Amino acid sequence: MSASQDPTPGARRIGQMVFLRPEYFEEYKKCHAAVWPEVLEQIKDSNIADYSIFFVDVPRPTLFATFKYVGRDWDADMARMAANPKVQEWWKMTDKMQESPHPDATGSASGLWWKVAEEVFYLK
Repeated sequence: MSASQDPTPGARRIGQMVFLRPEYFEEYKKCHAAVWPEVLEQIKDSNIADYSIFFVDVPRPTLFATFKYVGRDWDADMARMAANPKVQEWWKMTDKMQESPHPDATGSASGLWWKVAEEVFYLK
């Protein structure tokens, strides 16, 4: 998602999905039970809040993430995140556990790894 897709600054809710390689399920849960502090700090500094990742195993192992973007410049915030060496190291570790639904995806750093979901209903 780029800033041009949603010109309204301020909080917006985002959903994403990516496939999880079944052999990495336990390792994925383990690393997310102890996310590196530098990665957590960068997520917050990139104006992401209320971030959750869910797992479903039908019809194939899938991760679904939801979060709120509370910043005003998505592209700049995501560029800052992508430039962080510790985040790059984290992505290298977790990307091997995942399979992108985008056929041309090369990794999280490409920005085209998780598939962005269209919100079709919300009750506040």
